[in-house]
Amino acid sequence: MTTHTEHQAQPGRDPLDVNDPRLSRFDIVREGARRDDIEILHYEPQVVPGSKAERRLTRTVASLFLLTGLAATAFLAIYIWWPWEYAPGRGGDKFYTPLLGVTLGIALLGIGIGILTWGKKLLPKEVSVQDRHEGAVSAEDRTLTGQTMLYMADELGVKRRPLLGISLLAGLAPVGAVAAAPIVGGLISNPHKKNQMFRTGFAPQADGAKVRLVREDGRPIRPADISAGGQITVFPGIEHGVSNLHADSPTLLIHLRDSDAQESRRNNERVGHGDYMWGNYAAYSKICTHAGCPASLYEQQTNRLLCPCHQSQFHIIDNAKPIFGPASRRLPQLPIEVDAEGYFVAKSDYTETVGPDFWERP
Repeated sequence: MTTHTEHQAQPGRDPLDVNDPRLSRFDIVREGARRDDIEILHYEPQVVPGSKAERRLTRTVASLFLLTGLAATAFLAIYIWWPWEYAPGRGGDKFYTPLLGVTLGIALLGIGIGILTWGKKLLPKEVSVQDRHEGAVSAEDRTLTGQTMLYMADELGVKRRPLLGISLLAGLAPVGAVAAAPIVGGLISNPHKKNQMFRTGFAPQADGAKVRLVREDGRPIRPADISAGGQITVFPGIEHGVSNLHADSPTLLIHLRDSDAQESRRNNERVGHGDYMWGNYAAYSKICTHAGCPASLYEQQTNRLLCPCHQSQFHIIDNAKPIFGPASRRLPQLPIEVDAEGYFVAKSDYTETVGPDFWERP
């Protein structure tokens, strides 16, 4: 490799024949620059070709690219095989998101530092000045541009330093797979294989037993526990029913006044929910259908349920239809009845999906 330093402008000289075989590729590059009113004032390599410094820098950059590839591969392995579903206690699922963040961070940091080191330490230094101008593109101009691009590829040193090219490929290929992973992730595993988006804690048990409605402390609820116009938040009376494992199950049990209950029953019959209420009692999901916030502020005089996050309001005696705010879908109603011991139970699970909309929601 030839060292080129301090190339001064030569005003008034004749242009070179770019097809002259005696010209080096750099001579053609410099000629092309001059024809474009660019004068290369200074151009020199930063390391001597074949020197220990070059080999050391090559190994450093290659190591960073390989680190990128290993971290990106680890990201893919964690994304596909690491347990991610929530489980009570301290399990492997707690490390899923942190490990994704750490491995992706290392991959991006490795490729960033590797490219910076390559550009700052291995590529030649160049100082050029250019006069702006416009002109048509000739065949010679195209030749000059092509040779310039080839010369830039030569200066990257990939041919002379194959370790850099191999390590760059090994590092970038997994990074490309990382970018595609979220897109194809749903094809790797069915996200609804356990029907978790369409099932809550109120679904009947395996033996067909109906699930009781219980308070936060687990005590079951009788009709006499709620005065007219009152309401209480209830949960499924099953193991971990009052925990994040069944975060989609909190329900508002409301004791409507006689006139309100009559109107509510008429509206229920209109949408095919004639048997969802028990007496003057109705139960609706507390999970707002807009963004999943708890719709828990009940205004008993107007029978409106307010979600405090984005101010959506639902009219309880009209099938919890949204009447204000961004929510566009009514709150699902839970069919309820009273068992032989006088406690509220769910006749079935919710017949509509709970919470915000998602792609597969019917």
